[in-house]
Amino acid sequence: MKRRLKRALLAASLAAATVAGTTGVTVASEQTPVTGPPPGAAAWRADTSLGRPLPDPATATPRRVARFFHGLSPAQRRSLAHRHPLTVGNLDGAPPALRYEANRLGLKVRRSAELARAADPSLTAQDHEQARARAERYSTLLAPGRHILAFDPRGRGQVAEVYGDLARADRTAVIVPGSDIDLATYDRPGKNRYGRPGGMAKSLRHRMEARKPGARAAVVAWVGYTTPVGVGPDAATGRLAEAGAPRLERFLDGLARTGAASPAVLCHSYGSVVCGAAAPHLDRRDAFDLVVFGSPGMRAGSVSGLRTPVPVWAAARASGDWIGNVPHVQVLGLGHGADPAEPGFGARVVTADDAEGHGGYLSPGTDSLTNFADIALRSYGSVHCSAASKECADVR
Repeated sequence: MKRRLKRALLAASLAAATVAGTTGVTVASEQTPVTGPPPGAAAWRADTSLGRPLPDPATATPRRVARFFHGLSPAQRRSLAHRHPLTVGNLDGAPPALRYEANRLGLKVRRSAELARAADPSLTAQDHEQARARAERYSTLLAPGRHILAFDPRGRGQVAEVYGDLARADRTAVIVPGSDIDLATYDRPGKNRYGRPGGMAKSLRHRMEARKPGARAAVVAWVGYTTPVGVGPDAATGRLAEAGAPRLERFLDGLARTGAASPAVLCHSYGSVVCGAAAPHLDRRDAFDLVVFGSPGMRAGSVSGLRTPVPVWAAARASGDWIGNVPHVQVLGLGHGADPAEPGFGARVVTADDAEGHGGYLSPGTDSLTNFADIALRSYGSVHCSAASKECADVR
């Protein structure tokens, strides 16, 4: 008992030191979470073109939204998407193909606005540079073949992109990222691309289809919550996770209501804190499996503490993953609790012998990537279990 208390006090001291050591940048690193209905909700509510109220984006469930769109003609759907692109494009429960169309329109509108800002003589040179960068970013998302399921320019920007054919897929997965991920960074190429959700999603889909030839796989990179920036109070607490969890719950419910196959939800780093907060409100329709990796904790002491019917998997810690230096305790609101990869937590722990670093779990050629692909395919007999994981071995 004394040892546990001593460890908790040490963790609190370390967290407090981290916060204190960043006082010069705390204001910059503390994020205001994007919450509430999609952009343009007020204009949507005021629209009387159908002769009846449209479902309120702030209160209508994805089930209600799905039923509403099911009752419309194709022409009526397109008309709403063209008048309210940012609302329809972010409305969970709306048909995915319609959301793709709406988000293309929304991206074009925002690109035009940023190009106008870049040429506005009343703005500073820095404003012009930032506007050009945003316009260029929107252009990349408008490239042929991209399927943008959500686009919200507020704050640092949020996005969900589908890799594969979501309508035809019989196996799906959703990637929930950790810190420092936003609209500008989620699919950034380069050496660390497999540590970002866009690269993760591409790698996972490719491995799923290689593991099961003929499988129709789709993976969604979901950047639908405000992530922490850097090391500081946001990363050490559950504030942003608690704001992001309802958004994840709603997104997964929306996928289910449009007929998408129940996904494996892969939660990286701080994303596992978000998944832990959402877990009690999910069922096997929303998520067939939860998989956490590089996790600082799920703000629960065990799988039973998550109070979820969804099976929970965890990857063993990769070599060189700095998350191992984070104390896995929770005290005075700081820290995220027990390590899900420890045997006592009760998760199904899979190997990550070939993975390196915090962002290397989905790198091509790693056993962790293959394990994740097999979980997403529900090929549980092919998963390589950690030697100490009785829970994983029992499944196999």
